[in-house]
Amino acid sequence: MDAETTARASKETIMKRVAVLLSGGLDSTTAAALAHEEGSLAMTISVNYGQRHARELDAARAVSEYYGADHFEIDLRGWGALLTGSALTDATVDVPSGAYESDNMALTVVPNRNATLLMAAVGVAQSRGATEVWTAVHAGDHELYADCRPEFIEAIALAAERGTGDAVTVKGPFVFESKADIVNAAIRTNAPLHLTWSCYRGGEKHCGECGTCYERRSSFAEVGAADPTEYES
Repeated sequence: MDAETTARASKETIMKRVAVLLSGGLDSTTAAALAHEEGSLAMTISVNYGQRHARELDAARAVSEYYGADHFEIDLRGWGALLTGSALTDATVDVPSGAYESDNMALTVVPNRNATLLMAAVGVAQSRGATEVWTAVHAGDHELYADCRPEFIEAIALAAERGTGDAVTVKGPFVFESKADIVNAAIRTNAPLHLTWSCYRGGEKHCGECGTCYERRSSFAEVGAADPTEYES
C-alpha cells in the first residue's frame, strides 16, 4: 500500500463514526474492540426490551465505560412485553438448556428483534452523528435466527441508508464468521471479556447450561484459549 492509499484509508477511518449495538455479550464487545482498535468507535447503544434479566445491560455499561465511549440505552420494554412465547421476553417460558439446535433453541427466538433494535439504533446514530451501526451477528446464528443472516443484514443496511438519506448504514463484521473466529478476534484485540455477560439466565454466575453458555464455553475450547467465565456448572 503506497503512502497516498494509506493516507486515504486513514482519513476514511477517522471520518467513519461507529455506533455498536452492544448487548454486553462476548460478540458485541468484540465488535466494540474492533471499532476501538481502528479508531472509529463513537458510541455504544443498548436496548432494554424487557429481556429476562438486567445483567447484560449492566455488562454493556461496563464495557462502554472501559472504552470511554458514549453509551445510550433505548427503552423498548413496552414492545417486549407484547412478545409472548420467547424465553427471553416471556417469564412463563423456561430457558432451554443444551447446544444451539433448531428443535431446542427455537424458544429463544424473539420475533423481529434485530430489525427493531437496529432501526431504533440507526435513529440514535443519525441524531448523534454516527455513520455506521454495527451488529455482532455471526454465522452460527444463521440456521435458527432469520434476522442474523447475510441477506437480512444486506436488506436492513439498505433500509437504513434509504431512511437516513445515506447518512447511516448497518454492518455485520462477523456475519460470515464463526463464534470461534470471534473469540480469536477478542483475544487479539484484548477485549474486556471479564466484563461481558452471555448467559440467558441472570444468576450470580453464568449457568453453564443454556445455549449461549454452551456456545461460549465450546468456542473457547475450540480455539484452545482460557475461558475467563465463571460457570455454575
